[in-house]
Amino acid sequence: MQNSASNATLSEQAFQVLRGDVLSGRHAPESKLKVDALQQMYGFSSSPLREALNRLVQEGLVKADERRGFRVTPISPTDLADITKMRLMLDIPALQESIAAGDDAWEAQIVAAFHRLEKIESRLPQGPVVLDAEWSQRHRDFHMAMIAACPSERQLLWSMSLFDQAERYRHFAARHRTVSKKKDEEHRTLMKAVLRRDGATATAMLSEHICSTQTNVMAAFALQEKQRR
Repeated sequence: MQNSASNATLSEQAFQVLRGDVLSGRHAPESKLKVDALQQMYGFSSSPLREALNRLVQEGLVKADERRGFRVTPISPTDLADITKMRLMLDIPALQESIAAGDDAWEAQIVAAFHRLEKIESRLPQGPVVLDAEWSQRHRDFHMAMIAACPSERQLLWSMSLFDQAERYRHFAARHRTVSKKKDEEHRTLMKAVLRRDGATATAMLSEHICSTQTNVMAAFALQEKQRR
């Protein structure tokens, strides 16, 4: 029983660290994920790593091929357009329902999540930056806090999954960014609209916020293509 619990813990650890490195771009899109190389990199045995890789396949972050093994899922403008479309379909109604149903505890959770995000952003250097793991987590927490009062568990789970799939694109855009981009005021204005229960303004802002990721990533794709020529 102890061994079983230990294996489950190792599998979860392997999953979390590998997932984080895929989302951040440490493992580049389309790169091979060889189990023996991952063992050397992370210090886990093959069993928890294979479990982690299979879970990432289920999340759509890794592709499995019997002959070619595991690879990080490619990124593309078409894939991002699909992610953006689905986020708009799920997150906008989720925010509307949260604004209608949210209580004082929900409001407090949003304020606390924003405060933690703001503290991180205040420490980021001026100029173009690559997003770090702590910022990414705080950013995710803030967005999930805003829709947390949505009564549909499936909707929230799918929203979280799509948010994470978009994370790879946010990191890709950050690596190719040439100007400073700090979002604290944008997040603050969005938070205020949510807290005053202004659904029309809040959902319009969230839509724009989601679509801006797509715009930034498309600019990064264009810059990458230009650099290749």
